[in-house]
Amino acid sequence: MREAADLVRARLGALSPRIALVAGSGLGSLVGEVEGAVRIPYADIPRFPVSAVSGHAGELVAGMLAGVPVIVLSGRVHYYEAGDAAAMRPALEMLRDLGVDILALTNAAGSVNPGIAPGEVMLIEDHINFSGLNPLIGERSEARFTGMTTAYDPDLRAAMVRGAQEAGVPMHEGVYMWFSGPSFETPAEVRMARRLGADAVGMSTVPETILARFLGLRVVAASVVTNFGAGMTGEELSHDETKEIAPQGGAKLARILKAALPEFI
Repeated sequence: MREAADLVRARLGALSPRIALVAGSGLGSLVGEVEGAVRIPYADIPRFPVSAVSGHAGELVAGMLAGVPVIVLSGRVHYYEAGDAAAMRPALEMLRDLGVDILALTNAAGSVNPGIAPGEVMLIEDHINFSGLNPLIGERSEARFTGMTTAYDPDLRAAMVRGAQEAGVPMHEGVYMWFSGPSFETPAEVRMARRLGADAVGMSTVPETILARFLGLRVVAASVVTNFGAGMTGEELSHDETKEIAPQGGAKLARILKAALPEFI
């Protein structure tokens, strides 16, 4: 991805961010707050993964956010789009080559915890890779045996907690379970997830976290809760519901991130 990094570096000029943010569903307003924004469509970046999921803009946005230089990836590719758990590896390798060493991941998730309601924010303290897939399968170097004991950086998580307090936004902390998607979970799977210790379920984030740790990046992640899991309300789930509710929690997460960003470095 050096060619891609060189192209982006040339467009960024003197801007040299150490923080990258993957903006999932509901974070469009935050992308719009980047000052002095340099916008590069994913399609213009060599080998960059491009998502076809509605609600994901598909562009790299760089500039200043809360006084901090950042790169924002507006949209991501999911495993379920092509059956590749390592789909985001080229993007993360490019970020590393640009000098990024902190990755903030966001997603839309379903709550399996009755105490975490739609429209709220959950800081991810750990994850369960229920899919059994791993983006490092096939990697030949010894680095494939990546430790995940502190996958989500304790110092960055503490900064997010302080950011939530400063912003006056309630924020939960919990465990995220990765399902491959694209179909939603069944009621039985939601009950299982809760019994195994999960608080939220979703279709992203875990492979990016594994790849980021493999590449030496520090990771922090948070979920915007868009619905209760299947069987918890009696209603059927839909992607339209995700897109409708995500901006509510997304606005809260945006406030937390803006308060926390200056403390990340």
